[in-house]
Amino acid sequence: MAHKVTIEPLGREITVGDNQTILEACLRQGIWLPHACAHGTCGTCKVQLLEGEVQHQGATEFALMDYEREEGMALVCSAKPLTDIVLEADVDPDPEAVFYPVKDYTATVETIEEPAKGVRRFILALDNDVLEFMPGQYIQVEIPQPNKTVLRRCYSCASSPGDGSRVELQIKLTPGGRAAPYLFEELQEGSKIKFSGPYGFFFLRKAGHEPIIFLAGGTGLAPIKSMLRVATEENLPRKMTLIHGVRSQDDLFDYEFFREMEAVNPNFRYLPALSARNPEKEWDGEEGFVHEVLVRCLPSFKGHKAYLCGPPLMVDACLTTLMQGRLFEDSIYCENFFTEEDKSGPLKRSPLFKRI
Repeated sequence: MAHKVTIEPLGREITVGDNQTILEACLRQGIWLPHACAHGTCGTCKVQLLEGEVQHQGATEFALMDYEREEGMALVCSAKPLTDIVLEADVDPDPEAVFYPVKDYTATVETIEEPAKGVRRFILALDNDVLEFMPGQYIQVEIPQPNKTVLRRCYSCASSPGDGSRVELQIKLTPGGRAAPYLFEELQEGSKIKFSGPYGFFFLRKAGHEPIIFLAGGTGLAPIKSMLRVATEENLPRKMTLIHGVRSQDDLFDYEFFREMEAVNPNFRYLPALSARNPEKEWDGEEGFVHEVLVRCLPSFKGHKAYLCGPPLMVDACLTTLMQGRLFEDSIYCENFFTEEDKSGPLKRSPLFKRI
């Protein structure tokens, strides 16, 4: 049965249906709560239960410790109410945020490309609809399974909100992953695909004139590509540097795209970096991990804003480097990649930094 949920300090009341999590119900009814992974892994959506009981489905013991459960904490992305409840969330609205209610969409796979080893680029053409989102947000794709169940996986939009009728996704193959057969074998050009969105609070802040550092690892490039598209389309008057780290030349993608962006946007600098390049192939770009290139190529971080997206270890190393260079939390925005596989062990992230 449906239950009433009251969200403090907003004083808002919503109805949560039988098969809904609290987060899903909030987002679909126009109420934003902090969240990131949306599947019980990262702990960003933690709230305090003031009244009532919930049942968690899929939350890891690392995202929500046993003692936290005993103290009445809950993860709204995986919690379903057993009674009417009252909860207190850490809501700190950003004046630049625009909250678009989450909706369901159906699209046609327009094109499929393989821009790098183990990476697929999907261009989805929406069926008679437009996706409204902030550059940097993500969607949840429905992944049909052989047993007739449906998984949901999160992928950032690499496209610009200016063309909401088409969505670009950049997806890395996870060998043995339950989503892999559908995404890398079953989907063909012309296939139908379902998703919901938008989700997340990783988005481009356009106000201000501080130079921006974009740090991406692998397919963590996707939301940053969306941000840079918007910054270029709108002639954002800020110096911007992108460092994109991959392992080798075979793993690098969107090289020509960003070189062309450099040619049309005099405020933009592109620094692709290889951590283990093939010595038999020519390479005139940067070498090393993203945080190493950051130190080598930017003499100072003071007065900058930084956006980070990639694997947790890469994000953690970059956070440490930025903070050692005197750039702190109020100037850094980041998003880790947390997958279902991350539920099998503890997550590594900087204890000095709370935002995901």
